[in-house]
Amino acid sequence: MRPGISHYCQKCLAANPLGQEFCTRCGTRLMIVVEPSSSRYESAPASLSTDEHLLERISAAENRVARLAERLERSLDLLLRYAQNAYFDRSLMRALVGLLTEDGVVDNERLERMWSERCQRDTLEQEENVHRDALRLRILASAQVHDKQAFEDLVNEGFVLIEDKQVPQGITKLQAAAEIAAENAPLNLFIGEHYFRRGKTKLARAYLAKAHAALPDDRRISLLLGLTCADDGEVELAKNLLSDATAQGGSSFAGHYGLGWVFVAEKNWRRALGEFKRALTVRPSAEAHYVLGCLYYELNRDALAVRHLRKATEMDGGYAEAFSLLAQVYERTGRKELARQALEKGGRKHGNLFQGTKSGAPRLITGADKRLAEALREDALTADFTNGH
Repeated sequence: MRPGISHYCQKCLAANPLGQEFCTRCGTRLMIVVEPSSSRYESAPASLSTDEHLLERISAAENRVARLAERLERSLDLLLRYAQNAYFDRSLMRALVGLLTEDGVVDNERLERMWSERCQRDTLEQEENVHRDALRLRILASAQVHDKQAFEDLVNEGFVLIEDKQVPQGITKLQAAAEIAAENAPLNLFIGEHYFRRGKTKLARAYLAKAHAALPDDRRISLLLGLTCADDGEVELAKNLLSDATAQGGSSFAGHYGLGWVFVAEKNWRRALGEFKRALTVRPSAEAHYVLGCLYYELNRDALAVRHLRKATEMDGGYAEAFSLLAQVYERTGRKELARQALEKGGRKHGNLFQGTKSGAPRLITGADKRLAEALREDALTADFTNGH
């Protein structure tokens, strides 16, 4: 179609200006080609060449591309307007914050910090909601029960309550669902993780054992179940589970740390030391250095104990337990002044982490140092193994 020639409606044949999308007379969407001439019944079969047919096709495609480009241009314009409005809103907020800061009403640094923390918290909450919804669907897909409707209702209600921050009520619903589907591994694992996160290892173990029975090769379940068994003092079972969890590239701070505790309970100091060193390699942290410092102190290797305890206090200047044990090491080696300074920073005297091993197996989670137990639970719940579970 050449410039200056009108675009005729294919329905009523009314002339329309070029660029018009709908007919001004009948409202029909205007098209350059309704259908190729070769497909029309009234056309002569041999009268249309291949070149003409291709030109018609190209003409129709050009029309569609032009319309798409126009819509994209409109969308881009809307996005630019939105970005401009967002920029003006942020500029206004910064000006207001600056004015309030000058008047001493607002602490600008504190506001920025709180805003950043809130954004991070909202992002994490959204990710958790997405993950939780995917888990809910996986639980429902894994259901093999007679009363499927009752099971689905309990699961859906439970997750809605959890999302509404009514966690205890939600978990109660999910426990009722787990009674209907006792072999549902994703559901049992979710409930077990909930109790593990809160340090209720006996309840956690009951559900994790069911999940492990259904998925014995899942290293993450083996890790969590092994840690709960270690907390209950079942050393041999814990050792087998944790060894499975850390085998073939499944290293984690929690797995090696748990194995270290198990070997301490067996008085196998050499293997305990090896596992704690591996835990430090996997996750270099003040807690890992503190554990090694405690073990070296127990083995009367004071120079190495001092090295790791000092490293722990360098990484965290508020680690009271590390300062307290460092003071005890200095006291034992006759460095009174250094012992006094370390004890001042520690605040009070704390016992050695392994002092209870002489009277029986230590409680890994509920009876251990609170800070270490927290780090252990966090690492175990976020462990990423290479087997894809």
